[in-house]
Amino acid sequence: MSQFDVTVIGSGPGGYVAAIRAAQLGFKTAIIEKYSTLGGTCLNVGCIPSKALLDSSEHFENAKHNFAGHGIIINEPQADIARMIERKNEVVKQNTDGINYLMNKNKITVFEGLGSFESATQIKITKNDGSSETIESKYTIIATGSKPSSLPFISLDKERVITSTEALNLKEIPKHLVVIGGGVIGLELGSVYLRLGAQVTVVEFMDKIIPGMDGALSKELTKVLKKQGMKFMLSTAVSAVERNGDTVKITAKDKKGEEVVVEGDYCLVSVGRRPYTDGLALEKAGVELDERGRVKVNDHLQTNVSNIYAIGDVIKGAMLAHKAEEEGVLVAEILAGQKPHINYNLIPGVVYTWPEVAGVGKTEEQLKEEGVAYKVGSFPMRALGRSRASGDIDGLVKIIADEKTDEVLGMHIIGARAADLIAEGVIAMEFRASAEDIARSSHAHPTYAEAIKEAALDATAKRPIHM
Repeated sequence: MSQFDVTVIGSGPGGYVAAIRAAQLGFKTAIIEKYSTLGGTCLNVGCIPSKALLDSSEHFENAKHNFAGHGIIINEPQADIARMIERKNEVVKQNTDGINYLMNKNKITVFEGLGSFESATQIKITKNDGSSETIESKYTIIATGSKPSSLPFISLDKERVITSTEALNLKEIPKHLVVIGGGVIGLELGSVYLRLGAQVTVVEFMDKIIPGMDGALSKELTKVLKKQGMKFMLSTAVSAVERNGDTVKITAKDKKGEEVVVEGDYCLVSVGRRPYTDGLALEKAGVELDERGRVKVNDHLQTNVSNIYAIGDVIKGAMLAHKAEEEGVLVAEILAGQKPHINYNLIPGVVYTWPEVAGVGKTEEQLKEEGVAYKVGSFPMRALGRSRASGDIDGLVKIIADEKTDEVLGMHIIGARAADLIAEGVIAMEFRASAEDIARSSHAHPTYAEAIKEAALDATAKRPIHM
């Protein structure tokens, strides 16, 4: 029986990063993946392929609507969805091949098959051909991620009533895509097909989209997406989804309690994700789950079984690839006797629409609920020379600081390259910077980042320069 110091079940961002860090720290490491490619949901049917399609559709959108303003005259562009999907698959392969390279480089043993516990220290690997082998591991890290959720009354046929996985491989551009759920995934994939010519209607139970983010971002993104042509049915509860041939009928009740019906040729069900523990046989190891089906862990991400840990989407917290990565590193370093930490308040959230949306730290709504005295500074992207030069004038930067100490408590951005800009907020808050610290730091001109400096000036002294 092969023996390992650390075995990771699942090869998504949390799993493969945990394996690499464990190997770097000198542990004999193995990773088990049930699918034929490494990388998990993120690299295969999540973060990476969705961004590839978002980029392709954004190029198409610019060619169709924005090139002429730059003096670039072309014939009417055509969207080749088959080629876009093909390119997306090429990008996915490059990334998954990269993970294979990293496994070899770090001398990590890769097992392809379903990993399930035989005991707290033994893991059975059932291969696709039906054969199996059992390995022994001193420590195990569960990193099996999540799967798309649905609603009890919805039958997912994966043809017309689909999840995000199928939405990444459509053979045609929908005429009318109805998206159930106004969260990150629904808005991103809705944006892809909106740009390519589909009518897109978002049906959301809450009274706003991206409900977990700061209200100013939700309000601004709603306005921008409406301007782009996306339609919204907020405060609307779906009660039935029925397919008849190529038509999908969605029945719901609006905020007045009145029945509404919307029909499309595709329906994307995007109501969140659920932790994936199927097939792990956790009961054989004695690992406990919580009331929501997540693996229960302590502050060190250790389960109730002392040599078994869990990270990423399968435990509590935001279902984000970079959160899982940080947790993978944390567990590996704890096993090596180090004392790492994660500040979960400083894990940024991002929506890759255009403009992008990003936030870190406390929202204004959270601070109000907690009774914290705060002050707010904001600055519109349209006031920047860089934004006017590129034509990306939608959006704003909002900085929330402690009313007395001026310490930055939250940064929220909607605008061009917000996904990259938010790192400035993370670093500032990691070092407990004040709004004045940011305001007095030089920002290159002309850049989108200048909006952060201006918002900081507004927060600390109500004296932005360019507004």
